[in-house]
Amino acid sequence: MEEVTDFISSIDNETRKLDSIALLAILEKVSGYKPYLSGSIIGFGSYHYKYDSGREGDSAVIAFSPRKQNLVVYIMPGFEKLESLLQDLGKHKLGKSCLYINKLSDLNLDILEQIAKLSVQFMQQKYKCINT
Repeated sequence: MEEVTDFISSIDNETRKLDSIALLAILEKVSGYKPYLSGSIIGFGSYHYKYDSGREGDSAVIAFSPRKQNLVVYIMPGFEKLESLLQDLGKHKLGKSCLYINKLSDLNLDILEQIAKLSVQFMQQKYKCINT
């Protein structure tokens, strides 16, 4: 945890730093997993995946990265089943499994928590997830 807080403390942009502290608390509460640092990504929990191709590895159940341009929340199952929630989330952009946020004040944080909780629940149903 100290590694995570040191990483967040080193963020130059004050808004991004404060948003990262808030997001850290939200994702830890919603996921029930302790945060850990993997490069510039703060992950929560871990699961092992194996593709039909034979490729396999470990990844975070849910994660975020405080990038210079925006905060990125990694919603592993993607957003296909979250359309109704996304309409009420606030200002954001989407990638395949990435939620791009300029600042948390642009969002409805209750909706963000719901999205994160649904994502974690989906991953826990699909994989054997562990606390790292």
